[in-house]
Amino acid sequence: MKALPAILVALALLIGLAGYLWRGAPDMPASPAPPLVINPDVTPEAEKASAALLDDRGDVRAWLTLSDSLLRQDKTAAAVTVLESAIAAAPEDVNLWVQLGVALTAHAEGEVVPAARLAFDRASRLDPAHPAPAFYLGLAWMQTGEVARAREVWRALLARSPADAPWRPTVEQQLAMAERAQAMAGSTGG
Repeated sequence: MKALPAILVALALLIGLAGYLWRGAPDMPASPAPPLVINPDVTPEAEKASAALLDDRGDVRAWLTLSDSLLRQDKTAAAVTVLESAIAAAPEDVNLWVQLGVALTAHAEGEVVPAARLAFDRASRLDPAHPAPAFYLGLAWMQTGEVARAREVWRALLARSPADAPWRPTVEQQLAMAERAQAMAGSTGG
């Protein structure tokens, strides 16, 4: 009776070896299994951010990373929803309000819609020196044909911005476009 377990183990090994010889390919090189992808639409950064948010719903950086990932994938509605949740968790964070304005603008295919203006206004009240609200306010004025107001907003933004501010080239480019538009309108009598 003591030999029965040893016989069963040997039999199992023989069956396994026979199966390997029948279906296996010992002459093929080994290759790692492909990585497990739970959701192919989610970037690795978004996965990390989502995991971080499970531990801390107030992790602003994780919310911003997740929403940015969604925006880069053109999932603007999802980005807006994520940012609404983020603001519920951290309502006084200026960067979340700015990102919400950006997401709402992206969702409206580049138009600074009233909801986006409200988000930028809230951001501006939280941090009057933040450049994004002024930039998007100028853009909103341009979109409504108020070129002079856009120029005024962007000139004020440039006046208060450091010379090496990373947003300066973008604002300068928009200001130049506004000045060309106003010059063209003036030359056509409009």
